[in-house]
Amino acid sequence: MKMEINTIDATICINEKGQQREYPLYSREAFEALSHLWLKVGWNEKYPYTFSWMGRPLIQLPEDVMRIQEVIYRIKPDLIIETGVAHGGSLILYASLCKAMGKGRVIGVDIEIRKHNRQAIEAHELSSYITLIEGNSVDPQIVAEVANQVVPGQTVLVILDSNHTKSHVAAELEAYSPFVTSGSYIVATDGSMEFLNDVPRGAANWDSDNPAAAAREFAAKHPEFILEQPSWPFNESALNKNITHWPSAWLKRVPVTG
Repeated sequence: MKMEINTIDATICINEKGQQREYPLYSREAFEALSHLWLKVGWNEKYPYTFSWMGRPLIQLPEDVMRIQEVIYRIKPDLIIETGVAHGGSLILYASLCKAMGKGRVIGVDIEIRKHNRQAIEAHELSSYITLIEGNSVDPQIVAEVANQVVPGQTVLVILDSNHTKSHVAAELEAYSPFVTSGSYIVATDGSMEFLNDVPRGAANWDSDNPAAAAREFAAKHPEFILEQPSWPFNESALNKNITHWPSAWLKRVPVTG
């Protein structure tokens, strides 16, 4: 893709696959095109690796953090299950929302919870909201351990942020989707790999080996789930697409009719 930005004429010209499109620079179309490029460059420069939440590194795009908190506040889950712990920033984020809402708890699952990260999470003032489970997220014994923490009748939200290969995410979707309650979501994060395959820090096979591909295939096989970007509770703009590293991520459980 070739992109030409003319700040004098206030236009943006995009040439992609032999097709040329021109838009006003100050338009929704230009914003979306520039945001897509910004996501690619920012990921390559490790921009998401520059943030923390209440003292713990949070390796997420701020835009995705805002959108997940909107969903959490709207559905007010009793339990948030996240695969992938890393430094624990996401767990602390979700725990802080649980405390602010006056309900909810968090389970973090990871194949390896490094000693210094475990110590920091367990010493955190929000540790009482968090349960850590170490092991492969798709190991039946680990899934069973998570299941033992699920209370019937409670609202459950699941976030998948561990191994991002298509096969692993597909296995996680099958293993953890039964926990998701009607109206809630299972979120297959980091499907942006699909469009990051051509950046220096990317890999060519990411165009097909990514969480978004797994989520789309899962939705096609499971009518009880639909791929749906959650609506924005506030929007006074003409924009309607997330700036996100989580495309095709939001799988919502819905009643099955017919």
